[in-house]
Amino acid sequence: MSTSTDHHEEEDVPAGDDEDTGAQVAPIVRLEEVAVSTGEEEEEAILDLKAKLYRFDKEGNQWKERGAGTVKFLKHKVTGKVRLLMRQSKILKICANHLILPNMTVQEHAGNEKSCVWHARDYADGELKDELFCIRFASIENCKKFIETFQEIAESLKKEENEEVTAAAELLVKLSVDLKSDAGKKDEEKSEDKTKESEDKIKEQESAPEKESKGDSEKEVKESGSSA
Repeated sequence: MSTSTDHHEEEDVPAGDDEDTGAQVAPIVRLEEVAVSTGEEEEEAILDLKAKLYRFDKEGNQWKERGAGTVKFLKHKVTGKVRLLMRQSKILKICANHLILPNMTVQEHAGNEKSCVWHARDYADGELKDELFCIRFASIENCKKFIETFQEIAESLKKEENEEVTAAAELLVKLSVDLKSDAGKKDEEKSEDKTKESEDKIKEQESAPEKESKGDSEKEVKESGSSA
């Protein structure tokens, strides 16, 4: 009896979950890798921080949450332009996308050391809109890092802009000097031409009496010969 019972119990024991049955199951659908473009391939990240973004709703006169995710400063490898890009976590929807310009300023939000505010012409919705943004970080250190980086980029762009204006002004001065120099050369050439014309006229006037006197002498000789 005991032997029969033991045998029966062994038959009722289910197979373990990790037991290899040796069966091979082919996948029903074969998935291929697809390259996804983020639009950030030609840019390098200067700063990358987690934060929560708000925009000021003028109609409702209140702050509205725009999204929580990662905010970046991206510098283009060719043009050198820098933009602020923020995507929402998981869904990666863009909630802020605008260039950093030389005249931009950022400042700490009143009463909150973890937040700061700034104005921008944003393109997150596919069209340029004037926005007042407020961003909040998990720590004061991250907020300060964001403000410092923002200011450094704006100041660097302002310096480059001033250098370009100075270079353009110097180029204009050089062109002006060159034009004056060319004009002076042309005036000198005209003056030389006029002087030459005057000299030629004087020479013609000086040679004219000689021709007349020579002609008169020849005429007198002919007349005396005919009378003889």
